[in-house]
Amino acid sequence: MEGKELLELAANAADEKKAEHLVALDMRGISLIADYFLIGQGNSHKQVQAIARDIKKKAQEQEQEVKRLEGFDEAKWILIDLGDVIVHVFHKDERHYYNLEKLWGDASQVQLDTVST
Repeated sequence: MEGKELLELAANAADEKKAEHLVALDMRGISLIADYFLIGQGNSHKQVQAIARDIKKKAQEQEQEVKRLEGFDEAKWILIDLGDVIVHVFHKDERHYYNLEKLWGDASQVQLDTVST
């Protein structure tokens, strides 16, 4: 699965669990970590966990390796490493503090056509 397809898969999974303020950043040429970052938030710890759990499940259903999942128990900032795509699921209270969109301000945003947000 190509990076853009994996990004759409993760974005759709997040959208299904009502993730808010989804932003996709094109990291190609900016970072060696991944091609894309997907950033979103939930309104409660349980919602943040549900979003992360569904992204992991959908990726595994497509036989995509989940290289790492960090922060699940605290559910303030869950990082899901899918290789070409790294997903950051924040609790709404944490997202503004870390402000990854500003930190990676050189990255262009990717239009997420298939999500409803």
